Amino acid sequence: MKKTIQLLLLMIVSTMVVVACSSEEYKPVAINEDTDRCVICNMAIKDDQFATQIITTEGQALKFDDLGCLHTWQEENGTATVGATYVRDYNSLQWIKYEKAYYVYDSSIQTPMAYGIISFEDQSSAEQYIAEHSVGTIMTATDLAAHSWEVNHTMMQSHGADHDHEASH
Repeated sequence: MKKTIQLLLLMIVSTMVVVACSSEEYKPVAINEDTDRCVICNMAIKDDQFATQIITTEGQALKFDDLGCLHTWQEENGTATVGATYVRDYNSLQWIKYEKAYYVYDSSIQTPMAYGIISFEDQSSAEQYIAEHSVGTIMTATDLAAHSWEVNHTMMQSHGADHDHEASH
């Protein structure tokens, strides 16, 4: 009986190790400023702190120039085929997982599509940004799920932007 239990436990642990080792790790892909365009607004994507991306379960990299565009894609397509979602740390430009980042929102923060949301690897960096710029509210990925995702139309117009994708939907 004791050997049967040991054998059963060994089989369970072995199965768990095989499953854990075989689960795919979705890695962010480098931005190519010469060719990469936002999946939603078709704007060129700069290799900067505003770039975001989704890696699908098939391994395809969907790149966006603004966190708001990534959100629009998810609203239109759902998340069933999303393997991982990445944002850039505003300061270091390192890729970080969307759900682990801290976000600062204020409609006056200039982002490519005027959604006013920037991302940080840790809460203290987000707090430091707010203290230095005297604007912003800290948010998490959970908070973003309930966010209104409004474009600052005044900012878009002041930049001469004619690519307001809210009007095109």
